[in-house]
Amino acid sequence: MKNKKPLPLLSQVEIIDAGTEGQSIGKVDDYVVFVKGAIPGDIVDVQVTRKKNKFREGNAVLFHKYSEKRTQPDCEHFGTCGGCKWQNMTYEAQLFFKQNQVHNALVRIGKLDIPEIQPILGSARIYHYRNKLEFTFSNKKWLTKDEISDKTLSFEEGPGGTRNALGFHIPGLFDKVLDIRECHLQAEPSNAIRLALKQYALDHKLSFFDIREQTGLLRNVIIRTSSTGEVMVIVIFHKNEETEIKALLAHLQQKFPAITSLFYVVNEKRNDTIFDQELHLFSGNDAIYEKMEDLRFRISPKAFYQTNSEQAFELYKITRDFAALDGTEIVYDLYTGTGTIANFVARQAKKVVGIENVESAIADAKINSSLNKIGNTAFFAGDMKDILNDAFIRENGKPDVIITDPPRAGMHEDVVRKIAEIAPKRIVYVSCNPGTQARDLQLLNEKYSVIKIQPVDMFPHTHHVENVVLLALRS
Repeated sequence: MKNKKPLPLLSQVEIIDAGTEGQSIGKVDDYVVFVKGAIPGDIVDVQVTRKKNKFREGNAVLFHKYSEKRTQPDCEHFGTCGGCKWQNMTYEAQLFFKQNQVHNALVRIGKLDIPEIQPILGSARIYHYRNKLEFTFSNKKWLTKDEISDKTLSFEEGPGGTRNALGFHIPGLFDKVLDIRECHLQAEPSNAIRLALKQYALDHKLSFFDIREQTGLLRNVIIRTSSTGEVMVIVIFHKNEETEIKALLAHLQQKFPAITSLFYVVNEKRNDTIFDQELHLFSGNDAIYEKMEDLRFRISPKAFYQTNSEQAFELYKITRDFAALDGTEIVYDLYTGTGTIANFVARQAKKVVGIENVESAIADAKINSSLNKIGNTAFFAGDMKDILNDAFIRENGKPDVIITDPPRAGMHEDVVRKIAEIAPKRIVYVSCNPGTQARDLQLLNEKYSVIKIQPVDMFPHTHHVENVVLLALRS
């Protein structure tokens, strides 16, 4: 068997841009190099890990110059945990590259003639901004270099073993979990609850999940917080061991009176999703609540809600402003989720029609309308490309304005073409992926002009950016 040729070391590569997946970008000769561990402005040696005709991928192994955009990460887990890839970059620089990402997507991918993009709206809080985190129990803890070199540690698996972890999956390794001591993304009592859960499990020799063998009791924990001060905890177990489950939950209930909703789930499936699983309320209320202006939004355990509550409020205000409603319009809110945007704009509209394919989300949307005494909304569950047809429009009225907030994959081509056929006066397109948004806007370009563009940073220290675009029907 022929030996593979070793991959090269590239010397003194200048990093010139930030990539959309958290990597940075350099250029050598006529090809692009995607680099892990560097930021724009660095000059580094790159050990190539993947070689293709038009690009290379690699790791920064030696720094010749550090960028002025660098800053010291607050998190001790930075560089191993894959959650905050830009934490070593100043927030000002992060916003610059996110704005640039939006521009490049709309111009290069969408090939659109666009007005000047409004300055990106940064997040008031760049730490502790998330209202939801999910952690994984594992008996296959990812060992850091320091732990491997520490000869005093033993790495046995099983109850009480030092290979037990409660934290985040290592990127690209489904069966390895980084044990998290402190996460800076969610405010307390998130860290305290997670650490107490782990300590109780170790003290009582409860087994942590083994994803390969599908064994162990403790599987996941979801912690949700709200701006109203409520806390929801959902502990997911792999087996229905009633005595151990109730003892652990009773311990949490006693130690953390701030928990207002305490649930558990027994999930014996091979995947971690709980949308098809039965929820058991152990103590407290069956939901927590968020507040925007004078509106309250019910968040049940399975409900989707934007994970940065403060920025979600700003995002929805921009969406409402772009829609420019005067009370006479029929509005369609596509991919409505739990109806947050639909209910937020309803008082400025004649009627709002929300469509979403998740039935439980539609149930929450209706509850939110009722909770806020909003009587001019109607919500429907179904596949968007099937439900948005001529019969549906005849029954619910032709929309004057369409608001659409699809998932990262964007809209199905049939949905985009149907929107163009319906020809509302205005479209407000909210997107968490400027690339797929640009693709969809290009399909609408023949009939619609881009009037306004407003990026919003929902996730500091990541490459993700939200973008709101106003489209107007061409005359």
